[in-house]
Amino acid sequence: MSQAQDLKSAPLLDHLEELRKRIIISLVFLAVGLVVAFQYRLQLIELIKLPLHASEQFQRGKVTVVTQGLTDQFILSLNLSFWSGLALALPFILWQVWAFIAPGLYPQERKWALPFVIGAGLSFLAGAVFGYKLVLPAMVGFLLDFLAGAVTPLLNLKDYIGTVTTFLVSFGLAFELPILAVILTRIGLVNHVMLRKGWRFALVLVAVAAAVITPTPDPGNMLLVAVPLYALYELGVLLSRIFRIVPSEDAPAIGT
Repeated sequence: MSQAQDLKSAPLLDHLEELRKRIIISLVFLAVGLVVAFQYRLQLIELIKLPLHASEQFQRGKVTVVTQGLTDQFILSLNLSFWSGLALALPFILWQVWAFIAPGLYPQERKWALPFVIGAGLSFLAGAVFGYKLVLPAMVGFLLDFLAGAVTPLLNLKDYIGTVTTFLVSFGLAFELPILAVILTRIGLVNHVMLRKGWRFALVLVAVAAAVITPTPDPGNMLLVAVPLYALYELGVLLSRIFRIVPSEDAPAIGT
């Protein structure tokens, strides 16, 4: 009996034990990443404040960055370190996810472990960088300069970091859409025909997501988000076609 058959016939408790093991290992990687990121919290804070320079008011010194509560500095440092540590640990966590599901896959499907981990990690990084470099400066400049200096903004650093990290994580997850399409295709939940027929529904969801991610009414910023998101959907359709399951007498072959 093969390893895949052994795992499929294993009792539920064995699966739960394996899941617990993978979760613990993932948490260890996350903790290591958090500790490493915490050592560089000052540099990370300066890095995340760079988009503020897109604001004319900030460049003129009319925007004051403050913390208000006694614990704000510590909490914002932990918050920023957590998300940075998660980004550092993401490839290792994804490897644990793959290690959990791999025994139930066919041998020819297991060879995609490394591309899956690298692809998912790079996709998340690409989404975060895209949001940080292109969308975030435009959004920050629009919001801080909205009243053109009629008021003096007191920017709470804890709230700002919370908003920015949520924004960047959203972009990182959005860029995982092609990887998700491949996974759902390989396990048989969707196929490229279904995705192609659902393009209108996807377009509406993309427009809603763009409106939620960008808290500005500026249509330019919304388009800057919506166009890449829909392009990712189309890429997911293409990858779903490439990696579709082709029926055969034995095991499904990949991408024919």
